[in-house]
Amino acid sequence: MNVRIDIPQDVKFIINTLMNNGYESYIVGGCVRDSIMQRHPKDWDITTKANPEEVIKLFDKVVLTGLKHGTVTVMINKEGYEVTTYRADGEYEDNRHPKEVKFVSSLKEDLARRDFTINAMAYNEKDGLIDHFGGMKDLNNEIIKTVGEPKKRFNEDALRMLRAIRFSAQLGFNIDENVLFTIKELKDNIKNISKERIREEFNKILISDPRKIDVLKECEILEYIISGISNLYNFNQNNPYHIYDLYNHTLVATEAIEPSLDLRLTMCLHDLGKTKTKTTDESGISHYYAHAKESVTMAEHILKNLKYDNNIINKVLTLIKYHDCTLESKLSVKRMLNKIGEELLRDLIKIQRADILSQNPVYAKVRLLNLTSVEGKLDLILSQNECFNLNSLKINGEDLIKLGFNKGKEIGETLKYLLEVVIENPKLNEKEELIILAKEKLNFYL
Repeated sequence: MNVRIDIPQDVKFIINTLMNNGYESYIVGGCVRDSIMQRHPKDWDITTKANPEEVIKLFDKVVLTGLKHGTVTVMINKEGYEVTTYRADGEYEDNRHPKEVKFVSSLKEDLARRDFTINAMAYNEKDGLIDHFGGMKDLNNEIIKTVGEPKKRFNEDALRMLRAIRFSAQLGFNIDENVLFTIKELKDNIKNISKERIREEFNKILISDPRKIDVLKECEILEYIISGISNLYNFNQNNPYHIYDLYNHTLVATEAIEPSLDLRLTMCLHDLGKTKTKTTDESGISHYYAHAKESVTMAEHILKNLKYDNNIINKVLTLIKYHDCTLESKLSVKRMLNKIGEELLRDLIKIQRADILSQNPVYAKVRLLNLTSVEGKLDLILSQNECFNLNSLKINGEDLIKLGFNKGKEIGETLKYLLEVVIENPKLNEKEELIILAKEKLNFYL
């Protein structure tokens, strides 16, 4: 097939070394797909007829990364390139791993074990593109199809069901109807996949195209990933500020924010608590008091279940906790700065903006203008170095001890009191003024 791929020099060196010693060798999989699509390949994987021992003999530095699966990593100029012997997988016993791997002599047999047609192409400069399973046609038609029967592919490795949706999100491709049907049919097999692997695929879907969450819903996999989200489906918010049901509001909000993992996770989970906090007033309008607190509890369970790191968990939970807070006055901005700091406050403004953009547009203009005003107040507070935390308070614990305060609770309470005074009146952040206020407080303790 008349396709030309510009292979990096180090990869060419590996392929040519193998071929010059009598072993077929090709780049294979994602790097072929991405090169054809003029995307920058993340990795350059190589497949060869040579067995691992033969590969090891041919190169100076080889790392034995996956010897039992026929994979070694050849190091060239401090970069590692995976070289895998043609292989066929034995029976799969756990919807994830083959019992055994056997080496084969045919490239076609090796490509036949791969997941999707667009990932089952190989290339070298001598033979050009090798495409036994219609990968090029499916690339041109922008469709995700399995190599062979979907049921067989997904029973071998249930993670492939999520990978199909992830590739659809990353590449903007549709998924073949038969593939979609089979994912739904075999959805329960997802329980055999580790939480970490599920999390990584979900992250890529979330970052690439949050709208593909809808495909997870359609295939009945979403509830397995985000426990409790099915309660959002068709949930009428019954409030003039909302035009979407709760699930679609969540989807639109997640799409409305920049593709940062912590921000998209926040939008995905921010309103889970609404289903548990709904009340309806005498006018027939529904309200969701303290739903943010309930959402934090539910989100924490989900994030820990998917084994996110503590940094992500803490950031997402903080943003959910305050996503519905009112920010208007300069004082409210300073108080929030004191609670969460500048970086998280800027993210909170993004969260609130995305939330507004997924609500009733009739009320959006005024609320969005207010957020712009809030950003202006934040910039002003920072540019004028106004005090909003203990670090910039012009009195400290040692000063209070010299005045006669006892260590411990008295110091902490007094500093907190002085900070609150200064947050309300920045002009009082002078040492002499604070000493006068502290002495008044000291009389309270005597």
